[in-house]
Amino acid sequence: MRILGIILGIVIAAIGGVIAYRSLFLEPTAAVVITETEVRELPNTVRVVGGIALLAIGTALAFLAARRRRG
Repeated sequence: MRILGIILGIVIAAIGGVIAYRSLFLEPTAAVVITETEVRELPNTVRVVGGIALLAIGTALAFLAARRRRG
């Protein structure tokens, strides 16, 4: 069960990292902000936050599964 938790945590963290990376750097922008001095492109914030959340959850799951328990 411990090995399964570690593997599952690593897989979830990897998926979250890929989602966040693609949202920030590869996919087209979700919005464009036009001001008097510049034009800014904004990434899809919901996907970025979701990817980072999956990354954190997967990391925590793998870490907690890998720790030795006393008792």
